[in-house]
Amino acid sequence: MINRESFERAKVKVLLGQNGQHGFGTLKEKTIHQIMKLYYAPNEDMHEVPINGYIADIFTGTEIIEIQNGNFNKMRDKLSSFLPEYDVTVVYPIPHTKWLLWVDEMSGEVSGKHKSPKTGNGYVAFPELYKIKSFLADPHLHFRFPLLDMEEYRLLNGWSKDKKRGSSRYDRVPVSFHEEIVVDSIRDYLQFVPFDLEDGFSNAEFAKRAKLKKEESNVVLNVLFSLGILKRIGKKGNAYLYAVAEEYAD
Repeated sequence: MINRESFERAKVKVLLGQNGQHGFGTLKEKTIHQIMKLYYAPNEDMHEVPINGYIADIFTGTEIIEIQNGNFNKMRDKLSSFLPEYDVTVVYPIPHTKWLLWVDEMSGEVSGKHKSPKTGNGYVAFPELYKIKSFLADPHLHFRFPLLDMEEYRLLNGWSKDKKRGSSRYDRVPVSFHEEIVVDSIRDYLQFVPFDLEDGFSNAEFAKRAKLKKEESNVVLNVLFSLGILKRIGKKGNAYLYAVAEEYAD
């Protein structure tokens, strides 16, 4: 359940603490990471705790919480060390509605904001989940996917004439907390299977129902199949046909 008051307190505390500190270089810790860390653990004594030779973003005494902005493959060693002893919750913030702002590195001038046509959802997490697929069935591993409306600041340092293509993302600042997707067990992955799919669906049908590109849908199906949520029940041409496994079909 989202606590929007806690989110606003965390956001204000981080943004006030950054006042006057931002040049357009590299931030020590990105804004969204700081805010999420304070939101999930307001007690800062729980932050940056050494465990088994690694630094946990948050350690509550019984649970480890890791805030990840991507690159899940870099968590493999940490997960191998933490999961035998602790419950681990990985928080992966996802842009829901996003506004882009462009920053001139020389002058510091910031453009007006433009709304991105894309709307984020839980499927965005699957390319990252794929990178740690072998860990996903561990009952001690949990996920939180906060869908955040946010402003994204990008540096005008790209290779195109307008310097936008190939540009670097400088920072993302959450504006509001839209929704939180919770995955605490394998059964919770069922929420990513569109309810109106009939047994024997293909990647193309899944993509259409989930409003994904076929290559995106293929990654989702790969993960759900590896978890045993879906089973393959045949082929149509070169395409596998899927159904929800009996133990998860209600």
